[in-house]
Order: sequence, then C-alpha cells, then structure tokens
Amino acid sequence: MTEWTVHGRRQVYGSPWVELWLDDVDIPGVGRVDHHVLRMPKECAVAVVTDAEGRFLMLHRHRFITGRWAWELPAGWVEPGEAPGVAAAREVEEETGRRPGSVEPLTEFDAMSGISTMHFHAFHATGATPTGGPVDLSEASRVEWLTERQVIGLLTSGEVADGASLAALSYFLGPHRLSAGGPPPSVNQSDQKAN
Repeated sequence: MTEWTVHGRRQVYGSPWVELWLDDVDIPGVGRVDHHVLRMPKECAVAVVTDAEGRFLMLHRHRFITGRWAWELPAGWVEPGEAPGVAAAREVEEETGRRPGSVEPLTEFDAMSGISTMHFHAFHATGATPTGGPVDLSEASRVEWLTERQVIGLLTSGEVADGASLAALSYFLGPHRLSAGGPPPSVNQSDQKAN
C-alpha cells in the first residue's frame, strides 16, 4: 500500500491565484508529516493553435520568475463558471490578437501532482482570424507563426521551457497526431512536398 492518508489540513496563505496549505499526511514507511500543498483556486487552459499551412502560433516572452526568455503557447486561468474551451479561445484572442474558429479538446494533465493541484485543459484551435492585435500587451514581446520544424527545434533545444506548452505541444505532435492517423511527428505537409 503506497496510498497516503490525509488526516487534516490547514491554510497558511491564500489569494485569488494560489493557496498554500499544510496537509497532515501519513506516508507509508515514513509516518505522519506536514506536507506543503499549493492549491490553485482556478484551473488552466492552454491552446495549440495551428493554421491551414500547418504552422503553430507561438508567443516569445520573458518570465521574471525563472529569468528566461522562451516560446510559449497561449494559456491562462479558467474563470469561475467559464468552460475550459471558452477560456482557451479567450486567452488566444487576448494574447495573440486572433480569434479561433474552432477549439477542440486534446488532453488534460496535472502540472505538478506531487505538490500542487494545478490542472490544465489542453485544446487544439484552428481557423484563427485577426482581431486587431493582442489585448494584453504584457503577455509577449513577439507573436509569430512558426513551422512545425521550427517548433520541434525549439522543443529539442529547450527554448520551450513552460511546462504547459511543452506538454501540450508534445501531446499534439505525438499521441494526438498518431491517433488521428497523421504523419510521424518529424514530418509535416511542407516537408513531404520537399521530399
């Protein structure tokens, strides 16, 4: 038996974005300990946005917490009463200045299940049309359409450092594509035409 038993919990800090709790847990083979847990009052949505040419809409931005510049997908909080797919579409429009025509579920994942309740809903968005520019100018220094080859290069070089972007892109290029009967991850339509 490796299931931990929770005997109680108490909140140490709380805000609309994050809560810190100490859970009194019994760990098999260890005993009872206070375990830190980050509870997120909201879930998150992330979108892999592609166009008819097979390009990916990406944001280049700086994250002050890690001190890094990197490429990311549009993502953000799911507001109370909001469907995750609606949140994904809203975030795409706010962060890129493009409104998706279609938003389809890809997968869900827990970002840091050993210490956090942060839960992501990943979507595939297509048919994005310009709306006049990003609403939230603090989100990115650049918004660009990148080819699949460029995205795979960014993934393998570590230039996609955000966990949600890394997970959603990896799922889209791997299991999602294979389950849909598409080409292997390293080949896209433009690559096939070149061969």
